[in-house]
Amino acid sequence: MQIKPLFSFLTELSNNNDRAWFQAHKATYNQLRAQFELDVEFWARELAQADEALAGPGARKSVFRIYRDVRFSNNKDPYKTHFSAFFTASSKDVDSPSYYVQLGPNGQTLAAAGLYQPEKAQLAAVRQEIDYNAEPLYDLLAQPGFRRFFPAMGGDKLKKAPAGYPADHPDIDLLKHKSFVVSHELPDAAALAQADLRSYVAEVFRTAVPFCNYLREALG
Repeated sequence: MQIKPLFSFLTELSNNNDRAWFQAHKATYNQLRAQFELDVEFWARELAQADEALAGPGARKSVFRIYRDVRFSNNKDPYKTHFSAFFTASSKDVDSPSYYVQLGPNGQTLAAAGLYQPEKAQLAAVRQEIDYNAEPLYDLLAQPGFRRFFPAMGGDKLKKAPAGYPADHPDIDLLKHKSFVVSHELPDAAALAQADLRSYVAEVFRTAVPFCNYLREALG
């Protein structure tokens, strides 16, 4: 899709985040969402070719709604100011390594992959894999092609060593992670300068496949 019209619309929405403005510009939103959905279909096809798990019968994609759930938030703006989608190899939401893309102005554009806030058993399984077999993870994180998009693994971390692991464990920095994700963020100028942002995001996703495969093997 064309990023400049999307950013313009979302910037105006940010400045007029109310139902009256949105309803008056609903036709523009529908047109932009239709274009985004075509990109999502493209990314789903690319991922199915790059990641065997996403070519399986359980794989699915989700285009997130623009409507915010404000019930438990101090921010009562009714609409998100970005478009986003999620790609997973599972019929459930977040029980397998997955891919996420988000497009929006003011630094909101990113492509990410990994395991976000895994449940207790999954977290234990990944930590056990790191404890037993961290070298492949270090190797892929250090690859120049990988570091082009992902300088380091992200996600929330514990302040202290997780239970069962000594503070001086050689892999303690990795073991402290509570989520195992990599994220490539694009400033607005960089996103707008891309001649083919759709293909660029696909390349970012392909680069993240070995990382997701490592996590998937850890989960068994």
